[in-house]
Amino acid sequence: MTVAGKHVQARRRILESARPLISQRGFSAVGLSQVLEAAQIPKGSFYHYFESKEHFGAALLELYNEQYLQKLDALIAERGKTGFEKLSAYCQCWVDAQQHGCLNEKCLVVKLAAEVSDLSERMRLILEEGTTAIIARLACMVEEGQQDGTITKALPARLAASVVYQTWLGATLLVKVTHKQTAFEDAFVATRQLLAS
Repeated sequence: MTVAGKHVQARRRILESARPLISQRGFSAVGLSQVLEAAQIPKGSFYHYFESKEHFGAALLELYNEQYLQKLDALIAERGKTGFEKLSAYCQCWVDAQQHGCLNEKCLVVKLAAEVSDLSERMRLILEEGTTAIIARLACMVEEGQQDGTITKALPARLAASVVYQTWLGATLLVKVTHKQTAFEDAFVATRQLLAS
């Protein structure tokens, strides 16, 4: 492997090793030495891979967006499911990731939005870009459901998708606060009622 290839591989390992730490503790609470230790990269070499902790945070969020959108694209491409079934599967995946998933599957938007949006405009913009793209993907599922008759046309697809996404973000925050799954149950009910044809 070339030197450049090894550099890219090590950088990716740092980002992937850092994600569970940051999902659990937050961005500010995780030190660079902890990140390097988790990635098994020699201490003191962080700035060989990233200009700053902000640059590292931006790269982490970009990778998160990329991976999240790939999962959504795969769900959209599934054949044999209605638009409503795809959206329901998305909601179930959300619950599964928050309840039973490993820390790598937790929603970084929920964990970091309030924290990093005040710390870094660059990171805020990456979060905004990611959430905009997520809502656009959800709108594709709503449009598909509206065309196949499984989702109501009472709301424009993008507005319905935005409300669904906001509902699930809010539900996840409430679950974190209450340590009860009731908010997810309520979110399922609200989503079904919003979309029912």
